[in-house]
Amino acid sequence: MREYNIRKTIEQRERETFSAFAKCAADSEGRRFPVEPCPVRTDFMRDRDRIIHCKSFRRLKHKTQVFLAPAGDHYRTRLTHTLEVSQIARTIARALRLNEDLTEAIALGHDLGHTPFGHAGEEVLNELVEGGFRHNEQSLRVVEKLEGGTGLNLTFEVRDGILNHKKDGSAKTLEGRTVSIADRIAYINHDIDDAIRAEVLSPGDIPKSCERVLGSSHGQRINTMITDVIVNSLDKPEIGMSGEVNAEFNKLRDFMFEKVYLNPSAKREEGKAKHIVRALYLFYLENAELIPREFLKNIDEEGAERVAADHIASMTDRYAISEYKRLFVPTEWI
Repeated sequence: MREYNIRKTIEQRERETFSAFAKCAADSEGRRFPVEPCPVRTDFMRDRDRIIHCKSFRRLKHKTQVFLAPAGDHYRTRLTHTLEVSQIARTIARALRLNEDLTEAIALGHDLGHTPFGHAGEEVLNELVEGGFRHNEQSLRVVEKLEGGTGLNLTFEVRDGILNHKKDGSAKTLEGRTVSIADRIAYINHDIDDAIRAEVLSPGDIPKSCERVLGSSHGQRINTMITDVIVNSLDKPEIGMSGEVNAEFNKLRDFMFEKVYLNPSAKREEGKAKHIVRALYLFYLENAELIPREFLKNIDEEGAERVAADHIASMTDRYAISEYKRLFVPTEWI
C-alpha cells in the first residue's frame, strides 16, 4: 500500500492559499515537548482536538456566562459562549485567508480557566490569591500544567493566543488577535440577547445610534461587526473595526456595563456566589490535604494558595454549590 501523508498535503495547500499574514502550521514554533507528527492532522488541528476532548472543556457547559444559575434552557453558558466565539472567529479567519485551524484552537481554549459564577468568582480569587488571579492566565495554566496532570502540550501559537485573548492582550499571530475581537463581538451581542430574555433590557433600550450603525437585531449587529472587521482588515497585518463601527461598538459596551453588567437586578445573586467562592477557597486553604491529588501535587512548588485557587477555578457552578452545602450546611437527621 502506497504511503500517503495527508498532513503534508494540507500544509502545502496552506502555503499556496493563505494570506501572507497567516500562520502556516508548518511554521509553528512548536511544542515544549516534541511529539511525533501526525500523518493526517497538522499541529494546530491536533491542538484543537486535544482541547475538545479534555475535561476542562466539558466543564464549561455548567459555568456561568453572565446570569448565575439560570433556570431557563436558553441562557448562554461558558461553553455556548466559547462556541459562538469560535464561529465568529472562524468566519473572519476564512474570509481573510488566515489559519482557521489555529483560530479555532485558540477560541475553544480561551476560557478554560474561568471560575464558577463567571467574573464574580474571578474577582474573589483575584482579591484572595497572592499575585492575583486572571482567567486568561489560568486558561494558559490549564493547558500548560493542570489538565490531565501534565497539561495538553499545545503549540506556542495556541498558548500565546489563549493568554492574550483579552482586550488588553497582544497576540503574536493575527489568528490570536482575531479570537480577541471575536470574543468581544460574541459576548456583547449574546449578553444583549440574554438580558432581553431576562427582562433586564427591552429591545427599545438599545442606543439609537448603535441601532442605526450596527442594526436593530441580534443577527444584524453580529453581521455588521463581522463584515466590518473583514473589510477593514483585508490584506493588512492588523485586525480591527472601522472608526464608525468601533465607536458604536464601544458605546454599546459602555451601555451594557451600565444597564446589565453592573445592574443590581442582573447581579442580585452575585453576593451569594462570591460568598460561596470565598468560603470554599478559605476552607481548602486551611485543609489543603483535602484538595484533589491532581492539584495537590503542585503544592510544594507553588504553595497552598495557588493549588486551592486551581481547585476552586476548576469547579462548575453546580459543583461549587454542592461542595458548599456539603461542607457548611448541616445535614438533616432522618
